[in-house]
Amino acid sequence: MPEGDTIANAAARLRPALVGREVRACRIPRWSGPVPEPGERVEAVRAVGKHLLVDFSGGLTLRTHLRMSGRWDVYPVGAPWRRRPSAARVVLEVPDWVAVCFSAPDVAVSRRGRVATGHLGPDLAGPDPDLADVVARAVARADARTPVVDLLLDQRVAAGIGNVFKSETLFLEGLDPRTPVAALDPERLTALFDRAHRLLRANLRPGPRRTVPEGLAVYGRAGRPCRRCRTRVERFVHGEPPRSTYWCPTCQSA
Repeated sequence: MPEGDTIANAAARLRPALVGREVRACRIPRWSGPVPEPGERVEAVRAVGKHLLVDFSGGLTLRTHLRMSGRWDVYPVGAPWRRRPSAARVVLEVPDWVAVCFSAPDVAVSRRGRVATGHLGPDLAGPDPDLADVVARAVARADARTPVVDLLLDQRVAAGIGNVFKSETLFLEGLDPRTPVAALDPERLTALFDRAHRLLRANLRPGPRRTVPEGLAVYGRAGRPCRRCRTRVERFVHGEPPRSTYWCPTCQSA
């Protein structure tokens, strides 16, 4: 599933082609609600956690959540698409450009004040998230026995963390993923979410993700030696739906 950095990078790709331009057509197959009308303008393209939002001058906002399968592409008008047209969930045409959202399972259009993102915690891919609010949400939402690995994925606490940054954050903070939230004081929680924020911000750029100079520290490296101590990296599956977490038993003993 795309994480906050992926969505922020997608929004950055779309903005130069869309913002300030007149809508020539907006087609959303399988959507029966309102859509932006030709002649409206694109006012903004925004990333909010794992949601990508496109605001239109008529007061509507298009929201997409890409989950595991979706992606946004942008093409010059008339250029061939890299994916089959039948997979298009949104086709937004403006002068010179066509933005296409492929295979996203969650697409909706609503009035600006009714966009379904109000439940989300502060966006950790943003420049200055309110970490005090994040910690307050964490304390309020988490049962004392909740493992920290589940807390990091709760988008109502902080938006933008997925399986990659969950695993990498816990490794760099030296925390066993199964540590109960009750064992972490507010200062430790602040440091944890600040680390996730800094990792997300560092990856707001083209190219592969990096959390350490070599690439990723533990994610996707089950069975391979830890880059720091050479202990074998392990993987376990938790939650519903099942999520993978990668960790080093030696470096993450706290």
